[in-house]
Order: sequence, then structure tokens, then C-alpha cells
Amino acid sequence: MIKIVLYTHILSATAWVGGSLLLFALGILLRDRQAQKAVYAHLGPIYGYFETFWLVLLWITGLTMFFHYGFPDIFAHAPDSELAGKMTVKLSIVAAITLLTIIHMIIAFKTHNAERTFIQNLISRGSSMMIFLLNLVIVWYAIGIRDLL
Repeated sequence: MIKIVLYTHILSATAWVGGSLLLFALGILLRDRQAQKAVYAHLGPIYGYFETFWLVLLWITGLTMFFHYGFPDIFAHAPDSELAGKMTVKLSIVAAITLLTIIHMIIAFKTHNAERTFIQNLISRGSSMMIFLLNLVIVWYAIGIRDLL
């Protein structure tokens, strides 16, 4: 059963990170502002629901593995271990990504088909960039944690 959970977690991470890579590439490759607005206007809402599904699945499978592999005991009995340290960093990044995603989606849905203010645009783009970068870091930590298990 845990192999199915791990597979689902990896599949979810692939969809989550892959989606952010796609939007990052579109942001760089589409130089025409009108084309960017048109693409994001159509793709944004679909992408938001798609990514929300995968993020929720990541949380469910991640928590399942967290308890299966006995991380509460590791934190209680070996808080200074390399495994506990890597997991603490990963959980902090997961929390940050989740918070940034919520902020980004609130702005995205509030301003869909409307002009964003400078602050909304700054926060939306900043949160997207941070999510993208943190995705790369979290994959690195996930590999390190898997090596230690």
C-alpha cells in the first residue's frame, strides 16, 4: 500500500512541478504582452484547479508517508538527526509553498478578467516566482530524505 502512496506522491509532485515549469516557460517565451494575457486568461483558471488537486493530493500522500515512516517518533527521539533536519526544512518549504499558493490564487481569482493593481501584480508574480524556485529546492530535499530512508 505504501508503494501506491509513494507513487501517487511522486506523480503529484511531477504534475505540480511540471505545471510550474510550463507556466514559467510561457512567461519567458511569450514576449508579446497581449499573447501572455490571452494565454493566462484561458489557461489560468484551468491550471488553478489542476494544481489545487495535485497540491491537496501531495498533502494527503505526504502526511500518510510522514506517519508511516514514523517521523513523529524521529522528531521526538532524534530531533538533531540528519533525517529530522531535512524533513524540517522540507516541511517548512511545503508550508511556504502552500501559503504562497493560497495568496496567489486569491489574487488570481479576484482579478480574473480584470486589471490588477501594481501591488496585486507584484504579489502575484512574486509568489509565482517563489513557488517555482521553492519547488526546485523541495525536490532536492525530497531526494535527500528518500536516500536516508
